[in-house]
Amino acid sequence: MPGADGREPIEGADAWLRLALTPKVGPATQRKLLQAFGGPRDVLEAAPAELARAAGEPAAIALRAGPDAELVRRSLHWLQEPGNQMLTLGDERYPRALLEIVDPPLLLFVKGRIDLLNQPALALVGSRSATPRGIQDAEAFAQVLSDAGLTIVSGLALGIDSAAHRGGLSGASSSVAVVGTGLDKVYPARNRELAHRLAAEGALVSEFPLGTSPLAANFPRRNRVISGLARGCLVVEAALRSGSLITARQALEQGREVFAIPGSIHSPLSKGCHWLIKQGAKLVETAQDVLDELGMGPASPRPGDAAPPLQPHESQVLTAMGFEPVDADTICHRVGLAPDAASAILLKLELDGYLSRLPGGLLQRMR
Repeated sequence: MPGADGREPIEGADAWLRLALTPKVGPATQRKLLQAFGGPRDVLEAAPAELARAAGEPAAIALRAGPDAELVRRSLHWLQEPGNQMLTLGDERYPRALLEIVDPPLLLFVKGRIDLLNQPALALVGSRSATPRGIQDAEAFAQVLSDAGLTIVSGLALGIDSAAHRGGLSGASSSVAVVGTGLDKVYPARNRELAHRLAAEGALVSEFPLGTSPLAANFPRRNRVISGLARGCLVVEAALRSGSLITARQALEQGREVFAIPGSIHSPLSKGCHWLIKQGAKLVETAQDVLDELGMGPASPRPGDAAPPLQPHESQVLTAMGFEPVDADTICHRVGLAPDAASAILLKLELDGYLSRLPGGLLQRMR
């Protein structure tokens, strides 16, 4: 029977939590135990000798000791709060896409819309130290792809991840953030407002217990869920030593499509995308490239997406800029304008979204 808030109760939530939260019993061992005994309560009630035969003496000892009772209590209390749910491997609502990967999480804590976890999705990831161009691309691609029917999945990091979530939320299919902490924490703290919006309009997902801090080891595990939930992974700006490349590699191992947006040969944040393309990732110039590869319909332009039309003198300045970062003096020299005249044109182009100002006084074309 549904509860007072209309949600289905979680059958055996305490047993699932006690198994999942037992220290020193990892996901692979948990799945082995479930396969041997049937359900989490059967595992917890099995004799020590049977547990040792199935998973080894250390696991049997850990299960006898059990999890932190206070953490189990806190987790059960958290599940009673509106919008909070838990999906287990035994739940029919568990994301079907994750059942295809080698190491699906035993359970997922979810805040928000669980229906999004079984919708067609695309992972969109990239650099935390993204350029204005990269942020604009990520948000624009995410919005178009969301409108085309793909829920946008990312990791709530600064830079490209945040832009991907904003774009996805602005589109018809919303966005899901898979995080590397417990869902009672927001990391980074600067994304608190975005996290609240995701909880209200999209979803926040974690396999980590409440109270889990942002430990470095958590994020590669988080990344496999990001790619596992999606039909493909699009990388926007990534250095060669970027965590985004880990997500892309995991996507390949999971049989997902990998896409990358190329950039300047001079930019360190293009090196990772160029390396992926050399390894066989699909080069992407438009959102339609992604949709075509995934066998989906055409992207529909949104009203108001077009920038104001350019005057001839504005078009001349924009053409003179090229697509690499450039300073105002160089633009004046290329066009033959006085600094005051060029400054007024550049300000108008910036306000209309044609260019962005970078650190060090540089300007970069955005359209």
